[in-house]
Amino acid sequence: MKYGFIIDNRKCIGCHACTVACKSEHDVPVGVNRTWVKQVEKGTFPNSRRLFSVMRCNHCTDAPCVEICPVEALHIREDGIVDFDNSRCIGCKACTQACPYDALYIDPNTHTAAKCNYCAHRVDVGLEPACVNVCPEHAIISGDMEDPTSEIAQLLASESVSVRKPEKGTRPNLFYIDGDEGSLTPLVAPKTENNLWGSQTGGVGHFAKYAGERMGEKDLVQMAKELGGEEAGGQAPKKRIEVIMEQARRVYDAPHKGTLWGWEVSAYVWTKAISAGTFLVAFLALVANWGPISEAHTWLALAVALVFLGLTGALLVKDLDKPMRFAYVLLRPQWRSWLVRGGYAITVFGGLLTLWGVAKWLNVPLLEQVALWGGAVFALLTAVYTAFLFAQAKGRDFWQSPVLAFHMLGHSIMAGAAVFALATLFMEASESWMHYLRNVLYISIGANLLMMLVELTTTHPTIDAKTTVKMIVSGRYSKYFWLGAILLGNLIPLALATLSGSLPLALAGLCVLLGIYFTEHVWVQAPQQIPLS
Repeated sequence: MKYGFIIDNRKCIGCHACTVACKSEHDVPVGVNRTWVKQVEKGTFPNSRRLFSVMRCNHCTDAPCVEICPVEALHIREDGIVDFDNSRCIGCKACTQACPYDALYIDPNTHTAAKCNYCAHRVDVGLEPACVNVCPEHAIISGDMEDPTSEIAQLLASESVSVRKPEKGTRPNLFYIDGDEGSLTPLVAPKTENNLWGSQTGGVGHFAKYAGERMGEKDLVQMAKELGGEEAGGQAPKKRIEVIMEQARRVYDAPHKGTLWGWEVSAYVWTKAISAGTFLVAFLALVANWGPISEAHTWLALAVALVFLGLTGALLVKDLDKPMRFAYVLLRPQWRSWLVRGGYAITVFGGLLTLWGVAKWLNVPLLEQVALWGGAVFALLTAVYTAFLFAQAKGRDFWQSPVLAFHMLGHSIMAGAAVFALATLFMEASESWMHYLRNVLYISIGANLLMMLVELTTTHPTIDAKTTVKMIVSGRYSKYFWLGAILLGNLIPLALATLSGSLPLALAGLCVLLGIYFTEHVWVQAPQQIPLS
């Protein structure tokens, strides 16, 4: 048995009865939807067409939301329905990033994730989902796709159907008859202020804080620039905007959900890099004998690593919409999720740092070596695990970069060297130690610039990833990128590191730390601006 949906766009009249029935059946709050109708217009009168497409969870066979959920709040039932248990949900919002179809939201009342669950409570007693019952045109067909006598199985066998984003490999079980790219592919019909309920584009309910991000004329110009040519002076040609709207324009859609992974995520990636990197730079000096690290600097490495690891944990908890359930990650783990693997890596790393400090204090060399080498392994895991977490967020194409792990490891080494460089203002440092720090900065900054070059210039297979790159390089995040990440975080530190003395080296370290935060801010925020539905 495997349940699925067919949306027959030949019949849908855009009455929104399915949305209303879903809200009534599940008491869905204002501002969020489990089922909604996207409305797109193409052409100009009298040569025009209006498209209605019902949007909801695709109940994927390989559901990325289930894989990334750290506490098994999302799960696939034996009948193929992707259901959720909000009593387990910690509100980490990872599922919202993993879903390529924008099907999940955070309930403003319960602060837990929710979505269409195929009205599982009705199906279990032999009823159809509420949206199917209420549709006046029988445009929504549900049933067991593996039963050859069912209507849905017969339609799948006889009609030409399409799915949203098949390239994601999720094997969705929501099919469209007479599906149109203008409606099914998000960037074909960009959001504009000129729609039937334009006031909703800024977000409502739980996400009212994002009202300032409402799309306006400047955003429309920027979208036109991102989708194609510019004129001299950086202005998008007016004709180009008209062509985009003439081809397909979105006139009704669900309210904007806002940027769900905010500054807390950018900050915890930054603090995590400082913690892991400070330990790793000290480890290389101690074990590989690449630098004459003093006992005082060894204790500094331990203190900074522990403090910033603690800040990382605090930021992780703060980002949860159900922070009191943070322990579920360790006590109710779903091991395929890199949130769980990362949580354990951070915990073990913190334990080994503590053990290292105790062994040093009690002068137990064997225990100190065990903690030192074990700490190095888990420092590496702590530095790079977020890259694998982002890779599980299949909804965000830009995060699928194969070099993202090296990018994050490079940032950790940069951050570690920067901490010690900054400390030269307050602690006595030999010339050979400062020479070591300069060499680490040269190598790590050069590697970082190379990694960013690869990430931004490698041929990107999707329009979502290409649009994100344009947004970073020449769009709304370009100032953060060029002035904050490149100039402040890389070029100025390189120049300062060539100068002698502790002050230029300390300033280089400060600039590196600031630049890493700007980079992480851009890398976390920019991909989330791409619409998924």
